[in-house]
Amino acid sequence: MADRRSSTLTKLGLGALAFNSAFAIYNSWGDAGSVGFVLAADVALWLLFLCLRQFEQGVGRRRDTKIRAAVWALTTLLTVMFASRVAPLMPPPVRVAVWVMAVVTAAGGFWAFFLN
Repeated sequence: MADRRSSTLTKLGLGALAFNSAFAIYNSWGDAGSVGFVLAADVALWLLFLCLRQFEQGVGRRRDTKIRAAVWALTTLLTVMFASRVAPLMPPPVRVAVWVMAVVTAAGGFWAFFLN
């Protein structure tokens, strides 16, 4: 049975995420879109962490497929979220490149998780 305790490195990483998120929310207070973005990204990252932990425990093939789908959906969501924040800041050719990379990343993840 896998050890259910979190490692020190995991705790430090989640602590850094919490601190950084609190700081970002503090600096963005008054901008509901930015605060919502930080909160949504945090929720997606926490869910991704929980899914990866379940995936590492490897309980069953059917459950494994559902966890892979959740991991792919969450990583695609995060990719699209960050691309949507970065692309508008770039010149038009780079903006297109950001979106192309986001689509290629999502498609590559789908291929790696489900077709390979």
